[in-house]
Formats: sequence, C-alpha cells, structure tokens
Amino acid sequence: MAKISMVVKNERRQAQARKQAKKRAELKKIIRSPKSSDEQRENAGEALRALPRDGSATRSRNRCAVSGRSRGYIGKFGLSRIAFRDMALRGEIPGVRKASW
Repeated sequence: MAKISMVVKNERRQAQARKQAKKRAELKKIIRSPKSSDEQRENAGEALRALPRDGSATRSRNRCAVSGRSRGYIGKFGLSRIAFRDMALRGEIPGVRKASW
C-alpha cells in the first residue's frame, strides 16, 4: 500500500492540471505559432512560467486504483501488476484468466 500522502498529492496534481489545461494550451499555442511576435512569445512564456508547476499534466503519475502503487502499472486495467494478478486469479476481472498450455 502506498503512502496516503503520495496518493492525495497525486490527486491534487491531477485536479490542478485539469483546471489549468485550457490556459496552458492557449499559452503554448501562442509560443509555437509562427505568426506570434517575439514580444507575444516572451509574454506567453513568462505567463506559463508563472503558473504553478503542479498544474502541468506531466507531473502526475499513474497509480493503482486498489493499492496506490505507482510501479508496475497496467494502464488498460488501472491496476498495478500485483493487484492485477490477485484480482485475475480470483476471477474479478472479466475476460482475464491465467494462461495454461
């Protein structure tokens, strides 16, 4: 089980990233646009740097829905490898069973 504080911190980062996504996208569009003047790019860069770091989507981490574990994450199921194996062996994940041949 992951530390509760790390799970809560990650959830806070994701919420802040969702809240600021539109503003960040607009600023990045100005910076990348060839039609923008140098002054506009500079102002957009300063505004982007002034935003909180945790508002960036890349700062959040994929975590297991059951245990909060960040390593061994299986994205298709939203679980860590350990939780996935336990749930698959108990038959709690539809369409998944242990291979045997």
